[in-house]
Amino acid sequence: MHASEARDIADHGFTHIAGDPELVGALLAQAGADASAIREMASRPEFAVFVLDFLLELDQRVLDFAAASGIRPERVQMARAVLGGYDPF
Repeated sequence: MHASEARDIADHGFTHIAGDPELVGALLAQAGADASAIREMASRPEFAVFVLDFLLELDQRVLDFAAASGIRPERVQMARAVLGGYDPF
């Protein structure tokens, strides 16, 4: 997986989170931030890793996201590895 594909998965993950008020609330609580701070954080490269970590934190989160996105859950973990600087293979 290339870094651009991993970033795309993270971007789709953020869109998925943004569409669910319960997930938005959990993300804000985990970040210790409000919506305006999240918008600022979203411009930072490490935000993609934060989004993927958030999704991967609970099995049901990653399964729901993967199903909604039409990808295998393992792809989310691979994207996290790539963006974290690890070779997933």
